[in-house]
Amino acid sequence: MLFAIIVGGLIGYAFGKFPGFLVGAAIGAFLLNRLKRRLIGKLQSIQSGFIESVFAVMGALCKADGVISQDEIQMAEAMFVRFRLNEEQKAKAKAAFNRGKEPDFDLDAELNRFLQASGRQPAFLQMFLQVQVSAVAADGVVHPSEHEMLVRIARGLGLPDSQVDQLEAMLRGAHTNRAGAGQPSSEDQISDAYKVLGVSPSASDAELKKAYRKLMSENHPDKLAGRGLPESMREMAEERTREISHAYDVIKEARKKSA
Repeated sequence: MLFAIIVGGLIGYAFGKFPGFLVGAAIGAFLLNRLKRRLIGKLQSIQSGFIESVFAVMGALCKADGVISQDEIQMAEAMFVRFRLNEEQKAKAKAAFNRGKEPDFDLDAELNRFLQASGRQPAFLQMFLQVQVSAVAADGVVHPSEHEMLVRIARGLGLPDSQVDQLEAMLRGAHTNRAGAGQPSSEDQISDAYKVLGVSPSASDAELKKAYRKLMSENHPDKLAGRGLPESMREMAEERTREISHAYDVIKEARKKSA
């Protein structure tokens, strides 16, 4: 802010000496404050839209198999806790979830609304899809009808179908890692690790490292927060980077053993 005031003041001084400096400094401060308010308003709009669209689509996804079970309702409520929503946000999330359950819910329109609000930022779109995959896989299983809906959501966001496979592989990796930490990696785990990083088993070590660094950079929680990711979603962003790192370690260890 001080920099903007000084610059404004110097410009004013060039035209009107000291009085011009004061006027220019005042204008600089005014414009900076206005810009900050606009940026804060935009971030708040993105955050609000993120939460509402996430739960609206989640409601539609939970009804993909024709009925919403009590387990799925409990899962949605657990998400309220996980995302540390305040009372106002919980009310909006519940309303959005119920809206998504309605027979006339327009999934494509909701996804397009989120695309516009998020500025089509790839990391945001991936995070949105990650929440949906996490929701339906809360019981450790993604049913065929749910997988088909996830693919439709991915396509609606302009993401490749492989993103669904990548996220499902990431969740399997997280579950296996928690259940058997320290155990040798199986062929399925190694295969899933390649899916998480989005590279083929034939990729060189250099290509592997490049893919890993790119994903870690794109999904850094602080970077996402600066772009408008709600603070309540930070835990999931951190979880994503942990699984990316874990996948990289699994592949490196497998390659070391086969060398």
